Amino acid sequence: MNAVIYDPLLPWPVIIAAAILATVFVGFSLWRGLKGWWLRGLAAAVLLLAVANPSLQQEERTPLSDIVLMVVDESASQRIADRRDQTAEAVAQITADVEAMPNTELRTVTVRDGEDNTGTLAMTALADLMAEEPRARIAGAILVSDGQVHDIDRLPDLPAPLHLLMTGKDTDWDRRLIIKNAPAFAIIDEEITLTLRVEDSGAIPASAGDTAALTIAVDGEEGQTYQVPVGEDLELPVTLSHGGMNVIQFNVDVDDTELTERNNAAVVQINGVRDRLRVLLVSGEPHPGERTWRNLLKSDSSVDLVHFTILRPPEKQDGVPVSELSLIAFPTRELFLEKVDEFDLIIFDRYKKRGILPRSYLENVRNYVESGGAVLIAAGPDYATADSIYQSDLGNIVPGDPTGRVIEEGFVPQITDVGNRHPVTAGLDELSPPPEEGDGPGWGRWFRLVEVDETGGNTVMSAIDGRPLLQLDRVGEGRVALMASDHAWLWNRGFEGGGPQLELLRRLAHWMMKEPELEEEALTATAEGQTMTITRRTLGEDPGDVELTAPDGTVTVVPLEEVSPGRFTATFEGLEIGLYRLSNGEEEAVVALGPSAPKEFEQTIASDAVLEEAIDARRGGAPRLEDGTPGIRQVREGRVAAGRNWIGITPRQAYLTADVTVIPLVQAWLFLLIAAMLTVGAWLIEGRR
Repeated sequence: MNAVIYDPLLPWPVIIAAAILATVFVGFSLWRGLKGWWLRGLAAAVLLLAVANPSLQQEERTPLSDIVLMVVDESASQRIADRRDQTAEAVAQITADVEAMPNTELRTVTVRDGEDNTGTLAMTALADLMAEEPRARIAGAILVSDGQVHDIDRLPDLPAPLHLLMTGKDTDWDRRLIIKNAPAFAIIDEEITLTLRVEDSGAIPASAGDTAALTIAVDGEEGQTYQVPVGEDLELPVTLSHGGMNVIQFNVDVDDTELTERNNAAVVQINGVRDRLRVLLVSGEPHPGERTWRNLLKSDSSVDLVHFTILRPPEKQDGVPVSELSLIAFPTRELFLEKVDEFDLIIFDRYKKRGILPRSYLENVRNYVESGGAVLIAAGPDYATADSIYQSDLGNIVPGDPTGRVIEEGFVPQITDVGNRHPVTAGLDELSPPPEEGDGPGWGRWFRLVEVDETGGNTVMSAIDGRPLLQLDRVGEGRVALMASDHAWLWNRGFEGGGPQLELLRRLAHWMMKEPELEEEALTATAEGQTMTITRRTLGEDPGDVELTAPDGTVTVVPLEEVSPGRFTATFEGLEIGLYRLSNGEEEAVVALGPSAPKEFEQTIASDAVLEEAIDARRGGAPRLEDGTPGIRQVREGRVAAGRNWIGITPRQAYLTADVTVIPLVQAWLFLLIAAMLTVGAWLIEGRR
């Protein structure tokens, strides 16, 4: 390609000023009537042209091909009905058409589901594809999709038409379940409200009806079905019955004519927590360990503590009136008969029969345990006497029978084999520094042990010669714990380095109150994305494999691996979003993989609404593939690039400059000669006159 260019010897403003001055002089010559005025003008023009230094530029150009960008959507919503076949057919046709066009290339990228439920990121893929190519070569962009993209804000600045080849059918319709409001946490036994909505979209047939059958199931149990209106918000009251994760599954009956059933179900996981834990602490007499229990329970803001201490036993006669010993009368009848069921835990700290609590009261406490309550006995020397609380009705449920012997000898508490597996005591030895000498935890000694014979339950801590120190047992629906020493407070004082006394008592109290994370026999699962982590806790040796049932009914056997005593884990990659059921012996659990409402199935009806503005701004089109794959034409820039059964691309005529040669248009001496001749000619004409 040839072109004339200018490389002025003086700045352009100087040349322009000189041209203006020359024009003035030539005009003055014309006004004076000089016959050589035109020769003077030509001479000035030649001189100005010489200063502008015109040159001939010769370029050797290599033409470059046009590039068409194609983004193929293969996300989950594109696998509905026959959209995958529509997409494959369109991609094959577009590829063939572009290859048949001269000087045109095709660049293709495939988009799948975005991570972390981000949906279809088609515009991000288009921007990345465009960044790899020269902007001057891009002749058009084609998106093969249902139009439901979730990153329209990432739309790049295209210099060419944008087209959407839309999958799906004009007669598609779909019904979906929407969870509009669901808390992550809720208080046990208190009503919360979930907001649901059943919504129809697309070409809704008359057979769809105005109501839908909604089934609600909790923790994988058989659900109940209700008829609910379509297109209206539904306020659903829910009350959680247990702590830990509560999995609630909602299902709307599937119509055979709707597009997909993947959005007819939703799973909500709500963590049940206790509002307040009510604890009754009964201290038989003042002693150094009493303050330890009180401090522990008062330090937890979620615990409501009722505490009373027997300061003067009935047998002590000192003549002091009762009215001067107590500010108020303690409501024993109200606490132990009328409202005992309102407590989550009752602690008897060095309590013995003194006639203060009648037998019927303690019998009622036993019934309270069998019905689901919890009792913890912190035994002192009194437990070995004839007045021991073991000699009351509570003796039928306590796992340790006192022998009547109290051992006053230093010992270091030890965790038993069962204790290493029990969540109350597992890992306690890791919370203290190792001993300077010998084996076992580096804990301080205790100096009193009430000897008991194990009659039930599990001994998780032992003392001298393996004698039981801490026993845990389940009675009916409730729980009982016996600590055969009242010297736990020595750890709290830091005697000989102390020990994890607060952590032990905290775990013990929470196990008694049935906190899910401290269950010794439990099967749990947590999900992160599509990865499931299965945890099995047991006091046995080998719990075996876990049977996992997927949402489609497929059963997979997952082997467990022991990671610590009594704790087995496994990981599982779930391919399908939904509710999974786990079973291991008598233990069962449910867990939901994936989001409660996958973004890909929030809107399943194919539509160009999201991309309409972007397509119109770039003069593109959005034909439906059910009408056939459109052909491709070349259109000039600025023209409408879509019509009936065709879409257009804009040829860019891009090139690569291989070589540039610059040659002066006229030699400088020739300009000077011509200007001189014109000047002399003007002088001769005017001189002859």
